[in-house]
Amino acid sequence: MVRDLAAEVALPEPAGRNAADRFVVISGCSGGGKSTLLDRLAAAGFAVVEEPGRRIVAEETAGAGSALPWVDLAAFARRAIAMALEDRSRMLATTGWVFFDRGLIDAAVALQHTTGEPVVDALGLAHRYHRRVFLTPPWPEIYRRDGARQHDLGAAIAEYDRLLTSYRHLGYEAMILPKATVEERASLIMRRLSAGQR
Repeated sequence: MVRDLAAEVALPEPAGRNAADRFVVISGCSGGGKSTLLDRLAAAGFAVVEEPGRRIVAEETAGAGSALPWVDLAAFARRAIAMALEDRSRMLATTGWVFFDRGLIDAAVALQHTTGEPVVDALGLAHRYHRRVFLTPPWPEIYRRDGARQHDLGAAIAEYDRLLTSYRHLGYEAMILPKATVEERASLIMRRLSAGQR
């Protein structure tokens, strides 16, 4: 049975209408359970923004494009930055909590790692999210490659380390989620956000 997360924790409305008050990022290690967690939050009635990377891979493979992370990571990251900015702009018209499956900072970290362009600070400071970002840690037992995830676990862990470092560098409170059920993870997020509203 799916529990009513909002009723269980009574998550209040965000403290303000600024994006930084209500835009919550779920980031972390590829294959660590982010998409499953976002699906659970969507089922609870929260606004959720799908990961830019998976949308780009679907579009590029459908149209024989080359902006794929295993073909041209820089082009892929630039498209992800553009899409993440569009997502943020689109969600400004909404009210209440919005949960992002990755987002702008993840894309900026990828571009900076690939090209050396110093984009993380500029983009990360100009477009803020909620001060708490939730990260899924590496979880080898559930890690699987698929059509959109062709890198191995070692590459996923290296990316996770870069993301954790970058979020902390930008002043975020990076909360590493436990290796637990999706219900436990979702409830923990509700509790942490609720506590931050008091």
